Amino acid sequence: MSGTAGRIALVCSCEDTMRLDGKAIARGCGAELRTAEQLCMAQLDRFMAALATGRPLTVACTAQAPLFAQEAAEADAPTPIFVNVREHAGWSAEGRAAGPKMAALLAAAAEPMPATPLVPLESKGVTLVLGRDAVALEAAAKLQDRLDLTVLLAGAEEVTPPRAAPFPVMRGRARTATGWLGAFEVTVDGAAVPRPSSRARYEWGPGKDGAVSRADIVLDLTGAAPLFPTPEVRQGYLRADPTDAAAVERAITAASDLVGTFDKPRFIAFEGSLCAHARNRRNGCTRCIDLCPTGAITPGTGKLRDQVVISAEICAGCGACAAVCPTGAATYTLPPPAALARRLRRLLLAYREAGGDAPVVLFHDEAQGEPLLDALARHGDGLPARVLPLRVNEPTALDLSLIAGAFAWGASAIRVLLPGRHRHGVEGVARNIDYANAALDGLGLGHATPRAGMIETDDPFSLGEALAVLPRAPFGFAPSTHEAIGRPREMALQALRALRHAAAAPAETVAMPALAPFGVAQVNAEGCTLCLACTGVCPTSAFSANPERPQLRFLEDACVQCGLCAATCPEKVITLEPRLNFSPAAASPRVVKEEEPAACARCGTLFGTKSSIARVKAKLSAHWMFTDPARIAILDLCEACRIDQATSGGLDPYAGPARPVTKTSEDYLREAERKRRGEG
Repeated sequence: MSGTAGRIALVCSCEDTMRLDGKAIARGCGAELRTAEQLCMAQLDRFMAALATGRPLTVACTAQAPLFAQEAAEADAPTPIFVNVREHAGWSAEGRAAGPKMAALLAAAAEPMPATPLVPLESKGVTLVLGRDAVALEAAAKLQDRLDLTVLLAGAEEVTPPRAAPFPVMRGRARTATGWLGAFEVTVDGAAVPRPSSRARYEWGPGKDGAVSRADIVLDLTGAAPLFPTPEVRQGYLRADPTDAAAVERAITAASDLVGTFDKPRFIAFEGSLCAHARNRRNGCTRCIDLCPTGAITPGTGKLRDQVVISAEICAGCGACAAVCPTGAATYTLPPPAALARRLRRLLLAYREAGGDAPVVLFHDEAQGEPLLDALARHGDGLPARVLPLRVNEPTALDLSLIAGAFAWGASAIRVLLPGRHRHGVEGVARNIDYANAALDGLGLGHATPRAGMIETDDPFSLGEALAVLPRAPFGFAPSTHEAIGRPREMALQALRALRHAAAAPAETVAMPALAPFGVAQVNAEGCTLCLACTGVCPTSAFSANPERPQLRFLEDACVQCGLCAATCPEKVITLEPRLNFSPAAASPRVVKEEEPAACARCGTLFGTKSSIARVKAKLSAHWMFTDPARIAILDLCEACRIDQATSGGLDPYAGPARPVTKTSEDYLREAERKRRGEG
């Protein structure tokens, strides 16, 4: 059932500060439209009346969402869905033309989102304070009543011991650290305890390297390099410059709150069987490892050595791994791509249904994007009427299926809003933008101004200017209405095929940038020996063998360009070519190498290939074991006949040439005597 079926949409003009195009909104929102001018106060009865119907309810107001939610709770009714049509649509210099956008925002918001799985983290308050001077001791003194503390001083600065010792103080240098909130392990070199007789300054005993300290929280006040990559997103690791008193106080306050059980989202769902990282100790795809900013992704070991391992406890949720995963082994969960695709599809189709044209999708997040859109609406010209904002948890998690899907469903351009300062994990979405532009250009659907791009700014007016100058460049054909099905790669192919179908002069193949998840593995057939090593490592079965005859086949639609085949091929005759192939041939296996099978000279059973047997004969012909023609002929037999020939025919394939007769000293003396007598 659609999320808008039987739904009531309450849209308020906010004391007539924005114009409501009732016809356009009703045509596209997919719900029964009811309007108001002051829904939160004088006309609250209209909200209560809609609530009393028991039907699903969407309220086009976020400013007074707490009031409406409270009224719903008191009436024991479900909490409505709240949509911001004021700052995102009505409060704009183009607000009079924003009816189709309002309809689209209402329709999209009604698409349900699944719950996000959670990861529990438990901290008992065991804290390691790393410091260089008395600041660490002062910080520990403020936390001693709430946390179980150990202070580790670098030892380079002279520090006066406190009068009493309410917590352990040691000297040492933190060499490495692993873990997360509730499970840190810090390896310390030069670990030493203070001498009890320390007077004006700490005097230290003998040091020990390689000591391990386990803690739930690490408070780093050393001022040195951080122990973790992207330390600001490592939960439980708090870091402050010891010369910045305000920063130290903030870190102390944060540490005191980190005791108890905490739930964090499991940002990434991972299916190891789909991972194309490695096979048979050969590395293939490393896209996620290369891009992960937190070090949460590592190569697997033991039974998991063919895949990567993603630590849900360390993962900070940028989603770069999911954005570039070619097989869909790693997918984002907040929300999953399929759920976000449904919302995106509804947004664009509702906009067109309500009469909108040439929409631009603006992907943004809550932390950075919402304040910018709010400021632009309140203090500037607001969003253009054709710019459709779609909030996502992390713009850096956008995969190619969502970008390509936006174009297939009617977007004339997409922009991803990111902070002015380069964001962690942005490389993944940047690649997908490049892939989308390359595909559009190859299909003849590109534009002088790239249709997909990023806007990196923290200034609302710069954002408004960047959106205002986007050319109005519709594709000129009706958008696709297909529903995205499957994993992200399949969803991307569905969207790209829909665009190709609509193109005026559809190309059969389109060259793609490096690391794109589509392409062909070219095989130099002349050098291929049909060893079939590539078929054993291909994670998607793009390469396969024919059980009936010596044959190597390739299915281009299944190739994710992981590179395992090229890395494994002993003859090094496989090269990767990223491309989109829309021809029907790409969906069917094609033979890339085939040879005549060899028939057993004795029983006729097919085994191996004639060329491989000829190569083996040529290599062994000079070997002393095969100087006898009968021995070389055994290579023309199948395995069963070789064994039978060796056992019943008296031919030992491992026997060497005839050995000379052993002679003793007596034999030599006897022969000499015979020669002397003339007998020999």
